[in-house]
Amino acid sequence: MPANQLAIVTGASTGIGLELARCCAKTGFDLVIAADEPAIQGAAEQLRQLGVKVEAVEADLATTEGVDKLCAAVGDRPIDALLANAGVGLGKAFLDQDFKRIRRVVDTNITGTLDLIHRAGNEMRRRNSGRILITGSVAGFTPGSFQAVYNGSKAFLDSFSFALREELRDSKITVTCLMPGATETEFFHRADMMDTKVGTEQKDDPADVARAGFDAMMNGESDVVTGFKNKVQTTVANVTPNELLARQHRKMAEPGTAKS
Repeated sequence: MPANQLAIVTGASTGIGLELARCCAKTGFDLVIAADEPAIQGAAEQLRQLGVKVEAVEADLATTEGVDKLCAAVGDRPIDALLANAGVGLGKAFLDQDFKRIRRVVDTNITGTLDLIHRAGNEMRRRNSGRILITGSVAGFTPGSFQAVYNGSKAFLDSFSFALREELRDSKITVTCLMPGATETEFFHRADMMDTKVGTEQKDDPADVARAGFDAMMNGESDVVTGFKNKVQTTVANVTPNELLARQHRKMAEPGTAKS
């Protein structure tokens, strides 16, 4: 890989995003990393120890202003890789959720992600070069009772990534969708889901998930579902009625299903 290539990684303060940034740094990418919390500065310090240049941006990518701030930090530098990982979850029944939090899931997972991909993608198209990794989810295969908006947002991203890849098929820009299952991150705490089965059971290692996604991106693959259990789940979901999938999801995500 040529020296001084630049990767942007969002949602990079913890979890899968931080591990994706670590994969980039170990491969020699300079980094612009972003998250909506001060912990992004500590993440940058960790990553600099790997010998690459790292710029941290604290920005709320659910807003146009946040995306503007991130893009201003990048400036006119060529973007060699965009790892669009920023996302938030939200548990509990839809009608019991605060609509401001519902809107934030949509604005972070969908609107802000699309805005950033649109800007970075056009920069890549001018050079006919670049890699895009979108963090979707196996949740996008299942109607997510008690996680309805989150699962819907991931279904959108899963679908969008394949569509964008096809549109760019004749270019030298690749689009890859990383589709993890439940992963050991801050996600379930932040989504208010620690009283659920899925929130309290054993989960995948974010470093393993990130490595699989990064390798798939570097190889130009269309998608990767991480973990054998998740591969089985997505295969089964394709031939299972949606009503049954929603009922099964309830057993994992309904408040009060946590193991005592």
